Amino acid sequence: MKIGVTGATGQLGQIVVEKLKEKVPAENIVAFVRSVEKAASLGVEAKAFDYMETTNQVDALKGIDKLLLISGNEIGKRLEQHENVINSAKIAGVKEIVYTSLLRADTSTLALAGEHIGTEKLIKDSGIPYTILRNGWYTENYTMTVSDVVTQGTLVGSSGEGKISSATREDFAEAAAVVLSSNGHAGKTYELAGDESFTMSDFAAELSKQAEKTIPYSNVAVEEYAKILEGAGMPEGMAQFFAGTHVSTEKGDLYDDSHELSKLIGRPTTSLSKAIADALK
Repeated sequence: MKIGVTGATGQLGQIVVEKLKEKVPAENIVAFVRSVEKAASLGVEAKAFDYMETTNQVDALKGIDKLLLISGNEIGKRLEQHENVINSAKIAGVKEIVYTSLLRADTSTLALAGEHIGTEKLIKDSGIPYTILRNGWYTENYTMTVSDVVTQGTLVGSSGEGKISSATREDFAEAAAVVLSSNGHAGKTYELAGDESFTMSDFAAELSKQAEKTIPYSNVAVEEYAKILEGAGMPEGMAQFFAGTHVSTEKGDLYDDSHELSKLIGRPTTSLSKAIADALK
């Protein structure tokens, strides 16, 4: 069985490939990447692949049994990109598509939800057997800036007391590898989130404990938060988007207590404490 992974040199894709290599022979894995040269370290076959360049997609996908379609990272262009890949997969005879969607995409107020729901519909309408992995927020979205937060002495946001059930990329990658390497998942939609839920105040408390420094959480209006992000060098559009995710957090869009992720991977998801500790190393 040949398993294909799109975006295989991305932050999630690289980990998926490594997790797959623990479950299936490396020769059964194909990495679809923009730069074959950058994929050399993956240790699997790599093929040039671009979501927007449809000319060679069909030939590249021939012989693939299961395809992991990792959602693109260009907001506003992803639906078109995904449609290209889905259409090519159908022509190429791909037997199953696994797609990384968004936690409770059908009810989420996150700006990302529309493109994910649109992609889910395209996959279902294609007639190709599918599995939808509705991934929650990455813990790394928060831990990647902990060193700066410790230096600044305050964690700023607009999430209120909204709960976040995040998990690490490794947790989500392992779930993808399980689905890709085993049977019985076709037709299923998994709502994937971390076992542990926390508020930004909880995050600040844990960071304070590990940094041995009092770091309060300052909750500000979303407009003010966007301006703070812009002041830190983030482009205006991205700042508005990122601040908007905090509004959705307060509405509960990043909270889930189903524990479907830990059930799927057969272990507890990575704790916030460990994720922060790893980020502070």
